[in-house]
Amino acid sequence: MIALKLTAIGSSSGVILPKEAIARLKVKKGDVLYLTESADGGYRLTPYNPDFARQTALAEDIMHDDREILRALAK
Repeated sequence: MIALKLTAIGSSSGVILPKEAIARLKVKKGDVLYLTESADGGYRLTPYNPDFARQTALAEDIMHDDREILRALAK
């Protein structure tokens, strides 16, 4: 477990991620991180946008299910 301390950053608050957390998340300065609620009531910090992942999965389902219609439209 990695402990994070809340600190003042200008007039806001923030946390500083240690190098090992940055390496494990595979992010760099300027990347966007998402804090999402988990099923157990906690939070999850991730570099992946869960809404985008959900939309991509839906698009893949549509492309698979309607493959013949999309092929006809592409002609």
